Amino acid sequence: MWVEALDTVLERLKNTNLDFSKIVAVSGSAQQHGSVYWKKGVSTILASLDSKKPLVDQLSGAFSVNESPIWMDCSTTVQCRAIEKVVGGALELSKLTGSCAHERYAGPQIRKIFETQPEVYENTERISLVSSFMASLLIGEYACIDHTDGAGMNLMNIESREWSEKALQATAPDLERRLGRLAPAYAVSGLISKYNVERYNFNRDCLIIQWSGDNPNSLAGLTLNTPGDIAISLGTSDTLFGVATEHKPSLEGHTFPSPVDTENYMVMLVYKNGSLTREDIRNRYADHSWDVFNAYLQQTPPLNGGKMGFYYKEHEILPPLPIGEHRCILENFANVSLSGLKERWVTEFDAPSEVRALIEGQLLSMRAHAARLGLPSPPRRIVATGGASANECILSLMASIFGCDVYTVQRPDSASLGAALRAAHGWLCHKNGAFVPIESLYMDKLEQTSLNCKLSARAGDPQLVAKYTMLMIKRAEIENDLVRRLGRS
Repeated sequence: MWVEALDTVLERLKNTNLDFSKIVAVSGSAQQHGSVYWKKGVSTILASLDSKKPLVDQLSGAFSVNESPIWMDCSTTVQCRAIEKVVGGALELSKLTGSCAHERYAGPQIRKIFETQPEVYENTERISLVSSFMASLLIGEYACIDHTDGAGMNLMNIESREWSEKALQATAPDLERRLGRLAPAYAVSGLISKYNVERYNFNRDCLIIQWSGDNPNSLAGLTLNTPGDIAISLGTSDTLFGVATEHKPSLEGHTFPSPVDTENYMVMLVYKNGSLTREDIRNRYADHSWDVFNAYLQQTPPLNGGKMGFYYKEHEILPPLPIGEHRCILENFANVSLSGLKERWVTEFDAPSEVRALIEGQLLSMRAHAARLGLPSPPRRIVATGGASANECILSLMASIFGCDVYTVQRPDSASLGAALRAAHGWLCHKNGAFVPIESLYMDKLEQTSLNCKLSARAGDPQLVAKYTMLMIKRAEIENDLVRRLGRS
């Protein structure tokens, strides 16, 4: 499917009469955590592709695993726990690789394939991430995995930015040979292949810069390069990410090397229950209407009178809770103090309160977990993106809960825009023979470009922010109790 998608994209561009010969560098954004398993002997096929035929016709039998494991995979819990045990525990793995073991990460998925399909693993010549897989199709040979995307595998030492021998041994035998080398995100992956030069008239000197994951590319596309800036992407899954100056090992969240910097880190939180959960509550309580949904948000008071909800339409990553809904009302809430607060569990709220409980709960959870990972509270600013970032009511509530100004971008495709910026950045680094900061591409020019952000919501009243801080602390206590009672191990 991904091979055919690349064929389709390039053919559509060709049909627009795009002059490929003018392109000096290409990079790309790929779904993070997905992995591709190449059969033994395929490297020779990659190097000798027939430019008269589409890629999909020539690579249909190139894979030892036909259906790639992706980020939605929840089937590797046993492998996660086994890997953590071998390296000395979940926190030790986080210290080593930037994250404790996660089902969607390639490391546990590789271990599962090795354990359950050893003949498939034996027949695998190379394991790529989707990002390095797509770069491989462009250069006609196996591309390196970049440091940033490689950190999302539970296999790379996040400090040395090399494969961790301890993590490799905990995963599968002879794995380093199958993974190939790692490379900085700004490095040249290779020159465009002969196949693409002949088929699309690319300039034979066109550089292919390392591809990376969609979240790292979004960080680049949102021009986040200053500690204190965070982005919140409100999509099918919600993500919060920002720039940090150090790696703080944690049992939640993820730390990657920055895709645009050689020193800093990218810290990220991921929530499965994003827009689909918001749509579910809209459909059930707001007559399938965003207008009604927003009216409910506006007519309910901040803090929701102590009504608090936890909504999980999907098995949640953060916190690790199963499908279900939990609602409580905080008694003695009028005092706006942590002392004397007790929760009374109920089965349902009135419709407007359901809507506010959902949105307040999602944002309070983000703020609490971001603070635990060392991101500043309040942040210097928030850049909101994703489909729900068009909802002004949600952005206003975000500003009140986080206590900072919220900005939105002028264009929604931050991941692909970030990939284009990274292509230019890699080209510039190659031209200079050394790393140069990515902001040199747009220094003093942001206001004249579509990279500039628009102020969408002012920071909330400090007294209200303080009240939300109290509610956040209480919510975190209840969340921890739910995890102790119901959490997936």
